Amino acid sequence: MAHPRRKSLFRPCIDLHNGEVKQIVGGTLHEDDASRLQTNFVASHPSSYYAALYEENALEGGHVIKLGPGNDRAAKEALAAWPGHLQIGGGITAENAREWLDAGASKVIVTSYLFPEARFSIDRLKAVSSAVGKDRLVVDVSCRRRENKWLVAMNKWQTIADMEVGKESLDLLAEYCSEFLVHAADVEGLCQGIDEELVAKLGEWVTIPTTYAGGAKSVTDLELVGRLSAGKVDLTFGSSLDIFGGTLVKFEDLINYNHEAL
Repeated sequence: MAHPRRKSLFRPCIDLHNGEVKQIVGGTLHEDDASRLQTNFVASHPSSYYAALYEENALEGGHVIKLGPGNDRAAKEALAAWPGHLQIGGGITAENAREWLDAGASKVIVTSYLFPEARFSIDRLKAVSSAVGKDRLVVDVSCRRRENKWLVAMNKWQTIADMEVGKESLDLLAEYCSEFLVHAADVEGLCQGIDEELVAKLGEWVTIPTTYAGGAKSVTDLELVGRLSAGKVDLTFGSSLDIFGGTLVKFEDLINYNHEAL
């Protein structure tokens, strides 16, 4: 008899921008035009505060994302606060990946590095996988919807790459990594609901642990994601969460949900 699939869980995050913990509307992060940036929240606490909070509540599988330059110090402070338990993403390459594991990351997360000039490079995927080992590599399959399909979005979600997100591409990536992080860039930071169709498709496609991020606005979204994905996909909350200035979701409720689900 097959082992019953577990429930979808809440996975925490720490998004860094200019050295501060922030929550940003994903589609507004433009490299060449800071005036278009829409920020939902800027923390008064340092990154290490959130890492310690996650440790205190045994919230595993969280990710620290560096959104652009000027975030290395804050990222290292978060990793040092709970070494071996947080993943790191943003500017990770085959050349610097080991350095981030040495700084305390449990795994490294790559996106843009795999797509030089917006074209997928299997050689780069192999290089970073062999640099850190498959077990310590996460591929961030950030994507944007184009008609009835999803295409990988890189460079702060502004550039559309040549890879369609689907069973074939995810199976290929899964040969070299141990986990997926999927940002639905079109709904990221809007608190207007998850991309239900994408979550359902991920449930059909993925064969390794996967965390979805984008649009979550209620504790009940955990049950929704669990139902849509048959428990294969976990969920990150950002701008809707009270610890990030949100009013829709209480951090305490997510902790309780996880404890009951585990």
